[in-house]
Amino acid sequence: MIRVFLVDDHAVLRAGLSAMLESTGEMKVVGQAGDGNEALNAEALLTCDVLVLDFSLPRISGSEVLRRVRARRPELPVLVLSMYPEDQLGLQVLRDGASAYLSKSRSPEELLSAIRRIARGGTYLTDTLAAQAAQGPRDKEAAPHAQLSPREHQVFMLLLQGRTASDIAAELDLHSSTVSNNIRRIKEKLRVQTQGEIVAYGHRFGLIT
Repeated sequence: MIRVFLVDDHAVLRAGLSAMLESTGEMKVVGQAGDGNEALNAEALLTCDVLVLDFSLPRISGSEVLRRVRARRPELPVLVLSMYPEDQLGLQVLRDGASAYLSKSRSPEELLSAIRRIARGGTYLTDTLAAQAAQGPRDKEAAPHAQLSPREHQVFMLLLQGRTASDIAAELDLHSSTVSNNIRRIKEKLRVQTQGEIVAYGHRFGLIT
């Protein structure tokens, strides 16, 4: 039996996923959480075999939950299930330690296959990510955000989710000057001047729906 912990801020989605996983007869949902802070403090995080994690969460973001889970339980397979496009974020999230990254537009059958694969210790690549990985690095001029460091990328995604600099500092437990420096470097790499232009950039590259 594969013990699954679900983390998503939409209760209806969690209920649907839970019913689907339990209907297989080989998976059991041992816990659910609606935000990142709740997830990190849940007992189920210590007992589950697979964590299914939404990328966009209130209070503590999915990227920060992933980072802390990797530090706490490095062996735990994490499947990131997200509204963000696979070809924009998938490989970065895998590099950050996830075992799979699936868009929420993927079929239930593929989600189940991915959970089974990573529960056995493997990594699951969708056809989109497999093709992207085979093509090698993208043209940096075509995707400037590919040049961001892992921490800069994390701050960048939180800015796209509407977090302020002070929100980000509190969420990531960073000094405000550290966040400000990250935002400055993000602006330089994206060749923009304001945080509003960062958000506009996210829309342009399909990172905000």
